[in-house]
Amino acid sequence: MSRTLAILLLLATPVAAETDDGHGTLNPDEMTLGRVMENIRRGQTDMVSCASGYFITKSGRHAMAREVFETCAEAGYTGAMTWMSQLDNNGLGGAYNPDAAANWDRRAAEAGDPVGKFNYGLDLIRGHGVSRDETRGRALVDEAAEAGLGVARRLQGANYDLEEVTPDADSWKYAPMF
Repeated sequence: MSRTLAILLLLATPVAAETDDGHGTLNPDEMTLGRVMENIRRGQTDMVSCASGYFITKSGRHAMAREVFETCAEAGYTGAMTWMSQLDNNGLGGAYNPDAAANWDRRAAEAGDPVGKFNYGLDLIRGHGVSRDETRGRALVDEAAEAGLGVARRLQGANYDLEEVTPDADSWKYAPMF
């Protein structure tokens, strides 16, 4: 009886992934970092792979996160566009590039993303990475607030005082160049 039970248990145990024999891969890795990067490098984007970029960058692997977010952003994921902006605006996984950061924010805003609208609105108000246009920037912040973005409502409530939403530590970054 115990021999039969042991055989049944072995048969019920999942087998490790087997290589492709021309008919596909049995039991492929699905939720691993390796699989995410394999999919991204093949240009295959999906919500799970794109969201994985967040955990990758939070683990300090910014160059890898940049690879994920850039592929996903190019595929139209607006959340990945705002993450690309964050990486470019802070020099993570690449050079500090306020122009590229503002461009990612603009693309997310144009796609209708409230966070993209808010961020691009800030870029325009500051003239950071883009020509300064306070009127247009405030209009985008207003659109983000109308869409329910709390931080945009907070900025409106502070009469668009950027100190309300920007940490003191970033003041150097947004100071006028001349």
